[in-house]
Amino acid sequence: MNRTRWAVLALAALPAVAGARETIGVFDRWGAFSDSAPRRCFAIAEPVSAGGASRWRPFASIASWPRAGGGGTRHQLHVRLSRDRNPQARVTLSVGERRFDLTATAADAWAPDARADAAIVSAIRSSRSMSVETLSRAGGPFADVYALKGAATAIDAAALACLKG
Repeated sequence: MNRTRWAVLALAALPAVAGARETIGVFDRWGAFSDSAPRRCFAIAEPVSAGGASRWRPFASIASWPRAGGGGTRHQLHVRLSRDRNPQARVTLSVGERRFDLTATAADAWAPDARADAAIVSAIRSSRSMSVETLSRAGGPFADVYALKGAATAIDAAALACLKG
């Protein structure tokens, strides 16, 4: 098994809230996984280049949480930054030529709404890389860079797994 597959599978070791974690597949640098309780399915990857050493493993994920009877959340972006950010600093996601402002806490960032999530996933499908840029707590700029090869397939595999229940 190559190094990329090991890294993606290692992300599967991130704690499940409860229940069992199922590996759906590994698609280049992206993996697709599902948790049974609460039910959620997600595509996830580590950055190919991180903005610095951290106490945790940075990642980007696109997740779906189905709801009984239909509805739920689909294709929601979540990014764990490689370091703590300055609380006053903006967090910007760059996907190809598109830029998105994210909502963030000290170490995590999300799209501000479902419309932005949809635009981000659309941009991911047609781009080769993405980066998340902000300022560290100390004030220096940093970026986490992700390769997107395999991302669309992993996102679709995760979404399909949640549809199947």
